[in-house]
Amino acid sequence: MHRVLLDLRRVLSTPSRNPRMAVVLGRLLGIAFLVCFGTGLYSHFLQNPLPWMVFPTRPQSLYQLSQGIHITAGIACFPLILGKLYVVFPDLFQTPPIKSFGNFLERASITIFISASLVQITTGLLNTYQWYVFPFSFRQVHFALSFVIIGSLAIHIATKLPLISRYWTRSRSFDAEGNLLLDDADQPLTKADVAAELAETTREPVGAISRRVDGLTGRVFDWIDSAPPRVDAPTQARVSRRGFVATIAVATAAVVALTAGQSFRVLDAINVFAPRKNFVGPNGLPVNRTARAAQVTDADTGADWALSVSRGATVKIYTRADLEAMTQHQVDLPIACVEGWSQMASWRGVRLRDLLDAVGAHPDEDLRLTSLEKKGGFRVTEMGHEFVQDDLTLVALELNGGSLDLDHGFPARMIAPGRPGVLQTKWLSKLEVI
Repeated sequence: MHRVLLDLRRVLSTPSRNPRMAVVLGRLLGIAFLVCFGTGLYSHFLQNPLPWMVFPTRPQSLYQLSQGIHITAGIACFPLILGKLYVVFPDLFQTPPIKSFGNFLERASITIFISASLVQITTGLLNTYQWYVFPFSFRQVHFALSFVIIGSLAIHIATKLPLISRYWTRSRSFDAEGNLLLDDADQPLTKADVAAELAETTREPVGAISRRVDGLTGRVFDWIDSAPPRVDAPTQARVSRRGFVATIAVATAAVVALTAGQSFRVLDAINVFAPRKNFVGPNGLPVNRTARAAQVTDADTGADWALSVSRGATVKIYTRADLEAMTQHQVDLPIACVEGWSQMASWRGVRLRDLLDAVGAHPDEDLRLTSLEKKGGFRVTEMGHEFVQDDLTLVALELNGGSLDLDHGFPARMIAPGRPGVLQTKWLSKLEVI
């Protein structure tokens, strides 16, 4: 076992465990999380706006793009965060664990950041499949953890700022021969130096360019390295710096390319792992929440169904036949869901503004929408006046050239530009000006 561990360490030895690589991966990971944070806030406030908030309705695919980037960047975090952990993991087990107050802030911030990040991206991925195996509200925890992640990331960056600044650029990290500069005196540690030291002490894997590890981890490595090597043991690190970078790049590109087709049609042909596929579903459109899940039955949407439109004491009642008799408009708008999938579709129905004009609504008034759903967090939603007054906002009766399927909101549903799918209310029963 002693020798097996030595061979394993040599096989896994890599010149990538150095401050420069930690900074490069940390930079990419930080960008990914900031993108997720910004797009996540936009999605959150679209669904839970503050009273003063007004949102753009153009371009009409704004939310489709924003949420697609959000989910794609979140998926890209998986290989990036695992790569970063691989680079720095010996430092995670230093002894003593706390050396100073600054060291405490550094280690506490990275512990919180890594823990929260792994929970965040894992539950986020499960949410795209609507697989809720965790015993808490995804929306609330996902929103709260985003601030924990950004806060701990900011503290960690502050504590590591001198090191980040030192290794931010390649020109300051390597000498002219490509040797890593490990101290501020710019004294390079060359591969020849490491190999010579190894020949004398047998204490570092051949080809590794890294700092010596202190504490418990260092003692474990020392014990492993004290085993007599096999004659045919590798004399070079099996994973080069370029090989490590290529592995992370290929892994990131793969997880993005094989899932982003649910958000970006250009990649639909290689959409292998995403839970939704374009043009698959009733009316040629995927379904997120079915009528059965919403407990909406044929009895609820039968001949007795009517849409109530009201403003104060003024109330208008429309049957589906009444709506079909009104001037119909056709628009091309995407369904863009918070889980990341989206698809452009052709909708036909009555312009919402026409219905509200009939009850005397003012241009600056908002709207409350009520669904036939028996329960659910989006059974009752609100729509800002900027969406109400948009010419593309319809009470849709048809989808892709046919009558709405029950799973897509028959007899009538809302469709508006730049809104999350959960707010494109299906099975409409009541519209109230507020």
